Amino acid sequence: MKKERPYPVARVTPKAEGMLRKGFLWVYDTEILSIPDGIENGGLVDVASNKGAYLGTALFSEKSKIRLRLLSRNPNDKFDRAFFRRRLSYALSYRKTVMGADYAACRLVFGEADGLPGLTVDRFGDLLVSQVLFYGMETRKAMLYEELVSLLAEDGVVIRGLFERNDVNLRSLEGLPLETGWFPGLPRPASPVTGIVENGVRYEVDLENGQKTGFFLDQKYNRQAVARLAKDRTVLDCFTHTGSFGLNAALGGAKRVTCVDVSGEAIEMAKANAARNGLSDRMDFIEADVFELLPKLLAEHAPYDFVILDPPAFTKSRRTVRDAARGYKEINYRAMRLLPRGGLLATCSCSHFMTPALFLEAVKSAADDAGVSLRLIEARRQAPDHPVILGMPESDYLKFYLFQIV
Repeated sequence: MKKERPYPVARVTPKAEGMLRKGFLWVYDTEILSIPDGIENGGLVDVASNKGAYLGTALFSEKSKIRLRLLSRNPNDKFDRAFFRRRLSYALSYRKTVMGADYAACRLVFGEADGLPGLTVDRFGDLLVSQVLFYGMETRKAMLYEELVSLLAEDGVVIRGLFERNDVNLRSLEGLPLETGWFPGLPRPASPVTGIVENGVRYEVDLENGQKTGFFLDQKYNRQAVARLAKDRTVLDCFTHTGSFGLNAALGGAKRVTCVDVSGEAIEMAKANAARNGLSDRMDFIEADVFELLPKLLAEHAPYDFVILDPPAFTKSRRTVRDAARGYKEINYRAMRLLPRGGLLATCSCSHFMTPALFLEAVKSAADDAGVSLRLIEARRQAPDHPVILGMPESDYLKFYLFQIV
């Protein structure tokens, strides 16, 4: 690095250099060859090869194993307020382009995929929900929120509150506290509950108590795909949570939909959403463990011809990925046993550690054991407001497949 720059320099291993040049955005602590002492936590650091070639500028985290998160590869960037406003502006412009009318309820910022590592912001009408998982964003969040609200106001969107869901254990790895609450720099709304419409289905979203940032937006168009195939089908929606897949199936013309979840609170929420949409007469609800329920339904010759499997992530680390594969195989095997020839299966995994190849291997193995063949109807990913960055596999996490049993 010949030009004099204002930032300390971290030199990294050839392995890290190769990954960064291929589009990866993280440098782990074990990949740093040298770095000056006394760098401010969350501060800016130039990243260089062992020979001194500039690879980018990153934010430093003194406690995380992900020691550096790349912010820019442009040596001419100035990391001032205007820089971050541009990044937010690009993120909003992208959502307006790809989401259309669904811009009213979508993910506005998706961390590294938007050049804002560790920051997530979802929009639900005139309310925002954020999650910050990285020290470098935590120290800048007030400025980021102000700029985001200002940019939305330019679009005519007046934000009446932002709720922080910083209650995930990953924050502990950054030395950050686990906490939730309304951001004090913005007004606090009278209620944490807001209404949204997705695919024609009305929901109430509880920002304070809902899962993660309140509602799973990433399956938006996968739910549409289910609705297109559901007409005149008898549907079993497993791990239903808010009832979203089942509601889309019912709205798509399903004869009957059964929603299953182990959580009684989730079942009550799904029931309320069915009533909200005038679909209660075609939907019923079971509080049960899906793994235990499916064999019982098979023994009873239950007449389902469309099964939806949307389980929580079975693995959150590489160490447990093989155990997770066995779980995915088991749940898919039981669903395939229940379905008749010509029946439909929607199945997915939301763990990025379960790669498409591993997941399909588990599904194929389940089909072999069940003695059925699978016709692939469609392979899908997360909605485009959760963009995938090539070279950054962590951004490509959701696998969704529609099959017919043949």
